[in-house]
Amino acid sequence: MKCKLTIAYEGTAYEGWRSQRPERGVQHVIEQNWQKIFHADPQIISSSRTDSGVHALGLVAHAVLSNKNIPVQKIPAIMNAELPADIRIIAAKKVSDTFHARFDAVSKEYLYQVWNHPVMNPLLRLHAWHVPKKLDFDAMKSAAKLFEGTHDFRAFTAKRNGVLADTQRTLTRCEIKRIGPHLTFRIEGNGFLYKMCRAIVGSIIRVGSGAASEKEIYDAFTTENPQQSRMIAPAHGLVLWKVRY
Repeated sequence: MKCKLTIAYEGTAYEGWRSQRPERGVQHVIEQNWQKIFHADPQIISSSRTDSGVHALGLVAHAVLSNKNIPVQKIPAIMNAELPADIRIIAAKKVSDTFHARFDAVSKEYLYQVWNHPVMNPLLRLHAWHVPKKLDFDAMKSAAKLFEGTHDFRAFTAKRNGVLADTQRTLTRCEIKRIGPHLTFRIEGNGFLYKMCRAIVGSIIRVGSGAASEKEIYDAFTTENPQQSRMIAPAHGLVLWKVRY
């Protein structure tokens, strides 16, 4: 039977969901333990591929459980007893054979944390970007709104081998909240390009620091060579928060 898995992990020790060095990928660690426990070759298909150092609280994947005698709801307890402490199966449930964790997703929500204070909070050092310079919060909130809607986001991705195909995406949410020096970005959309969330956060921080203007962001959606002023925020501040179906 096919199972839908909700997975959380602290990404510091890993090179993303998948890695060219399999032992450094979260997927490989889960599949190794699945094979050991259920005595079957697994194929864990995820909703997303997070980058090296990025965390997840609500990544979704699907897998086939060949042993029908094992209740699906028992999978988290069975797997978590063997997985390292920085990877956890949060929930598991039976789904139809047609369910696909990636292709059936309608939106994904990411959370990014920034600590905006001259001195870094040591409790957040592995989960937030330290930006010591004073930031204009109102300017950042205004800049964030520019990203909502449907745009060509080719300016807000990093180059990979090959030619970018469809770079149009729709964001339904790009907002920032502030509690003292703690900034939280919430970005939700129907899909994301490589390092897109981090490029959006980096661009908004540039506006807040006075290094860029809202016009630069607006122009980046239409100009042919927009990447010269882009800044990609560090990976460790980013969390894949939720996938919706």
